[in-house]
Amino acid sequence: VQLQASGGGLVQAGGSLRLSCAASGRTFSNYHIGWFRRAPGKERELVATISTYGSTVYVDFVKGRFTVSRDNAKNIVYQQMNSLQPEDTAVYYCAAAVNYSRLRTGVADYWGQGTQVTVSS
Repeated sequence: VQLQASGGGLVQAGGSLRLSCAASGRTFSNYHIGWFRRAPGKERELVATISTYGSTVYVDFVKGRFTVSRDNAKNIVYQQMNSLQPEDTAVYYCAAAVNYSRLRTGVADYWGQGTQVTVSS
């Protein structure tokens, strides 16, 4: 699976962005997808996951603000990000894994290249 993340950019605090993770190659619907981020000077952290069945789990700091969805027919996963704050500034990565539990610990079979999100105050 090749993953291509896109949709990042510069936005003011309180604004919104929608990230996309487009997949090609193996059967996309067989993979759980995770969104991760790495802020400057910090370690990579999990943001949200979506299972092959479409169930989602969010970390506390994005609950109520971020929404992940997937369209298996189009081989794409979206992350809608609302009420963005400067602390959301990071490079966002999508990742795909067959093992859901391992994905949530940051172990994935495939990684996208990342897309920069910058939130100004």
